[in-house]
Amino acid sequence: MASARIAIERIKPGHPQQNGRHERMHLTLKKEATRPPGFNSLQQQDRFDAFVGEFNTERPHEALDMKCPAELYTASPRRYDGLPELSYPFHDRDVLVTACGRLCLHRKRINISTVLAGQRLGIKEVDEGIWLASFMHHDLRYFDQEQKTLQPLDNPFGTRLSPMS
Repeated sequence: MASARIAIERIKPGHPQQNGRHERMHLTLKKEATRPPGFNSLQQQDRFDAFVGEFNTERPHEALDMKCPAELYTASPRRYDGLPELSYPFHDRDVLVTACGRLCLHRKRINISTVLAGQRLGIKEVDEGIWLASFMHHDLRYFDQEQKTLQPLDNPFGTRLSPMS
């Protein structure tokens, strides 16, 4: 299977200028779709959906030579077949993340994230009861099997900066 050529890129926390266009879009989204917030999650989702429709079909964008994104969008000619079958040959085992975002290990439930529901993770015991969870070739976090807590990986930007969430 050909790679989708998608890579994770990180900016230094507190440096939005490294990703200005994206940060600007989030500022606009926040101002227009969350102030005031919807009364419940369904109303809030309606506000987000209305924003997306307007943002893509009605608003001209300076970066697009004052065109709307919908005017320029074309569907990719490449077919998306989903993720490849995942295997973790360098891990102790692979586990399936449940629909509620947990993995089960030795009758313990460890909350991971609903974002990974239905996906396989590789887990490797790195110390007594301390496991490293990985998705594809990305190490996610450590978890303590007894306390059922997740611990962040080392911050690549040094100790003075908070890890990104």
